[in-house]
Amino acid sequence: MNSFDDFGLAEPITRALAQEKYVTPTPIQAQTIPVAMRGRDVVGIAQTGTGKTAAFALPILHELSLNRRRPERKSCRVLVLSPTRELSGQILDSFNTYGRHLRVSTALAIGGVSIGGQVRALQNGVDVLVATPGRLLDLVQTHALRLDQVEVLVLDEADRMLDMGFIHDIRKIVAKLPVKRQTLFFSATMPRAIAELAGQMLRDPAKVTVTPPATTVERVDQRIIHLDRAAKPAALAELLQREPIDRALVFTRTKHGADKVVRSLAKAGIAASAIHGNKSQPQRERVLAAFRAGEVSTLIATDIAARGIDVDGISHVVNYDLPNIPESYVHRIGRTARAGAAGIAISFCDADEVPFLRDIEKLIRASIPATDQRSSRPAARHAQGARPAPSAATRDPVRRHNARPAQKPRADSVPAVPVPERAAPAPRQQRRRRRGAQAGQHPPSNGHGQRRHDPNNLATMPFLQPAVRPQQRTAPATVSITGE
Repeated sequence: MNSFDDFGLAEPITRALAQEKYVTPTPIQAQTIPVAMRGRDVVGIAQTGTGKTAAFALPILHELSLNRRRPERKSCRVLVLSPTRELSGQILDSFNTYGRHLRVSTALAIGGVSIGGQVRALQNGVDVLVATPGRLLDLVQTHALRLDQVEVLVLDEADRMLDMGFIHDIRKIVAKLPVKRQTLFFSATMPRAIAELAGQMLRDPAKVTVTPPATTVERVDQRIIHLDRAAKPAALAELLQREPIDRALVFTRTKHGADKVVRSLAKAGIAASAIHGNKSQPQRERVLAAFRAGEVSTLIATDIAARGIDVDGISHVVNYDLPNIPESYVHRIGRTARAGAAGIAISFCDADEVPFLRDIEKLIRASIPATDQRSSRPAARHAQGARPAPSAATRDPVRRHNARPAQKPRADSVPAVPVPERAAPAPRQQRRRRRGAQAGQHPPSNGHGQRRHDPNNLATMPFLQPAVRPQQRTAPATVSITGE
């Protein structure tokens, strides 16, 4: 299909699409809309940013325009399930946009806001209900909603439902739906549990695949930076100041970590906002609106909250923490390079995250190049995907000192005096303190006789150090304290 006019959609819908300047359908839309308009079940494998919402919303609105009837009280004709509040709100906005010239009633059922308004909105029934699984079950259990009149079920981001633990809720919801219905099932990846769920929910579905499962967007320039955990805050600040960034989305593994990154960036003079599950729904909406409007150029998010972020113009995705679920990496970097634009995905990887990196590379079937932080040039990479561990002599300043070659005595030096047999060497900690006392100061230590990095001094970071030639004498190396 070369144009939306080729689908045979109802005139009010094509008029709305023309007003939105929609001309050429995306691959997922071109393949899904004709099949869905014939009433068939569909299982679609496509990443975010490919136009999935219009792929299911347009045929649904077309069917509602042809078969007009008043929905029954406390029921809905179309049920759309999505994993997050933000994504649910965006789906509802799309239905209202495409159906602006149709008399279609819609409602939103999500957590984080009062349930009273949602109960009132469902009193007289609605044509389209977009909901998150938890709040939907609350409404069903309080008898504010019946599901026996659902004609079309849409399950969006099914793999994220699995990651968030919603599969049991989904099964409960599906058990309350009519057997005779149309089901449209979308997922970016197809792990075994999701494939089994699709097999139980769908009847002879048409399979639509626009991107191979668990592959990354081709237009994303992916990089890995190996560094110590303690170096991440300063490295992120330096990265955001150096890169030409339009909008940057930074991922952390935890809600506490997201807030911590916001505070560290504030100390570096960089404004950023966080979005995660501990934020109230109004707070999340305000932050997301500011990010869309460009008032905030850096957004720190967890996987769950960021699932609903559908914002054009994200030039950079930064994985401050690598995800422990490989598929999450695919979802994260899919937030950039949308609508045909190019994007950059930069990931920090400390020693503890190397196994996560290996799992990601195995999933995407590609090796992510390591880069030099200062110049973004490809950097040498260890065969196992991590920086080689320093030798014992390099780690231990005492052994490094003792390993230096002895200097030849000068010709005019005083003749050597016989020295009695050496006593057993003092413990390493005492020797280090004695040398520090002779120098007039004690070097900062992590308690194990090792110098530590100053996280505020970029010059001490190992990934910012210039290469050392083999015969060149260097200053004692530093070892950082890891952990937050």
